[in-house]
Amino acid sequence: MNIKRLEKIRREKAVDALLITDEYNMRYVAGYRGEGMLVYTSDSRYVLTDSRYTEQAGRECADYQCIDIGKDGYGKSLSKLLKDYAKTVGFENKSISYQFYQVFKKNLPDIILVELDDVIDELRVIKTAEEIALLRKAESIGDAAFSHILEYIKTGMSEREISLELEYFMKKSGAEDLSFDTIAASGENSSMPHAIPTDRLIREGDFLTLDFGCKYNGYCSDMTRTIGVGSVSKKQEAIYNIVLEAQKEAMKAIRPGVCCNEIDRIARAVIDDAGYGDCFRHGLGHSVGLFIHENPRFSPKCDTILEPGMVITVEPGIYIPGAFGVRIEDLIAVTETGYTNLTGSEKKLLIV
Repeated sequence: MNIKRLEKIRREKAVDALLITDEYNMRYVAGYRGEGMLVYTSDSRYVLTDSRYTEQAGRECADYQCIDIGKDGYGKSLSKLLKDYAKTVGFENKSISYQFYQVFKKNLPDIILVELDDVIDELRVIKTAEEIALLRKAESIGDAAFSHILEYIKTGMSEREISLELEYFMKKSGAEDLSFDTIAASGENSSMPHAIPTDRLIREGDFLTLDFGCKYNGYCSDMTRTIGVGSVSKKQEAIYNIVLEAQKEAMKAIRPGVCCNEIDRIARAVIDDAGYGDCFRHGLGHSVGLFIHENPRFSPKCDTILEPGMVITVEPGIYIPGAFGVRIEDLIAVTETGYTNLTGSEKKLLIV
């Protein structure tokens, strides 16, 4: 990563050193995937970790000097490192525990700790072309998994079986990990946006919502499709089409200069006008990168202005308690003139 961007943050925050503890920021800034923390100053860079990760740190972030905390632990190691030239240290207050904060306070009594809030996270808001290529690759594995699962699903299978098959296929196809716990929710379970797969067996007439993703070289994919099993009712089909229309209308408006909450409003208006406003119980989307839920978001509260390089999901839904739910989700990248859809799977109502 361009060290000039870290130096700019250090200067703007008027601190002598930056302490980076968020696992995704450590990977973004230094390429480091192990446990520990990074220390950045105007002329030095360190990774503090224990003996389990020192070799890994040496391989993954050769530009950082590795310090084995040994018996000293993080507190004393930081004290020894910073005592001679750091009077103020910026730290990621949103990613450490209260216990860890107390360790800092105890071992750095003469150092002023400055909260960084989201400033390191904000480095990851605009994706580079290389990052978008990795996100596209991860999403393509998801597309292939969806095509596979359409041929696999049969009535009498459990939600667990289907979720495990999706996960196995993605890992067999090159995914290093899952982006999040897979959702396979059928029938009445599909009315819960974050349903956990159960032993419920798939039946004729069910809606089956599949929300899944994988990681490729650290970068996440995320997609949702709702399909019918055997047949669906006219009400199910009508609600599916409302959700699809809400997504299509929102995506028409995606381009640089538009406010995130406006995109959410457009989708929400379609669902409101159809009489199901109370059944859309989450924001329209979230950014995706090294972490599955990043900022900015398509939500009523987000007033961020869209810029090229932002990568965000578009996932409207309608959930009728005790009956069924529908969600359709694509992953888009904002371009100079609009957007490109990284998700290639069919969105018309499919019956298996």
